[in-house]
Amino acid sequence: MEPLDGHILHALQVAPRAPFRRIAEVIGAGEQTVARRYRALRRDGALRVIGVVNPRVYGEYQWIVRVRAKPDNLPRLAEALVHRPDVTHANVLSGGTELVCVVRAPIGDAGDGLLHRLPRTPAVLEMRIDLVLNVFGSPAGAHWTGHGHALDEDQIKALQQQGEGAAPGRPAAPTAGDQPLLEALANDGRIADNALATLTGWSPARVKRRLAALQASDTLAYDLDVLPERLGFMLNAMIWISTAPRHLASVAEQIARHPEVASVVAVSGPANLMVVVICRDAGHLHRYIAERLATVDDIQAYDVSVRSKRLKQVGSLVSRGRLIRA
Repeated sequence: MEPLDGHILHALQVAPRAPFRRIAEVIGAGEQTVARRYRALRRDGALRVIGVVNPRVYGEYQWIVRVRAKPDNLPRLAEALVHRPDVTHANVLSGGTELVCVVRAPIGDAGDGLLHRLPRTPAVLEMRIDLVLNVFGSPAGAHWTGHGHALDEDQIKALQQQGEGAAPGRPAAPTAGDQPLLEALANDGRIADNALATLTGWSPARVKRRLAALQASDTLAYDLDVLPERLGFMLNAMIWISTAPRHLASVAEQIARHPEVASVVAVSGPANLMVVVICRDAGHLHRYIAERLATVDDIQAYDVSVRSKRLKQVGSLVSRGRLIRA
């Protein structure tokens, strides 16, 4: 992976809607060079910036769902799940008999909801559902930077000065008038204010004000979907970690700072942490576990699940090795 690509990737993680001019100033490259390289990465299906509505707006939570099925049934089951809007991530684990999905649903999921209907599906042999209790990591340090070309602290601060909203408030449901705005951002989180004004019929100033209000209330956020395989990182794994409750936050925060880590969440169930790790190959994963994870005290037990196929990200499907809109 080229250093410039890594710098652009990290800049977009820190400030997804930062102007190319600002990103170029921070990383020390030409504005046109940064814009051209970003568009090439997006066109190649390696990354997508997307706008995401906070599920709490609709009274929903995130659930980690592990589904075991017969190998012959799994492709059909996976195809049905990835096209559901309430399924935000989907991955096939090695062996081809297990799916891991993230499902958005309320705590008291209705009897006809996916979490109730899925166990009754004939293709499902076994199923486990865990609630996501907390997501760890700060905006500056909770991103995958295992490519080795991360920004330094001064560069991160410079990008964060471009903050697009105040401290998060209480999420509020979007209005009907917000839907064209949110639809456009779900397709391209970096779409220009002028283009959003054309789509909504609003003035660019009104668009800017409305975006700021939605972000300040924590109703709207931005995510960077990345397909690491397109960048040469072929091995993705989930590590399920058990630790004593009093050490949970400390263990999670230490792990969230590891460059190879894409996310750390506290979950219900037998393990109380789920860690997503992105590596180049098996040797890289081994070194991560033996040399970096091993330095974290108070881990009682861990279990590694290797992903053999990525099917869906937050707002993107994976089709023919490329990210496309879900």
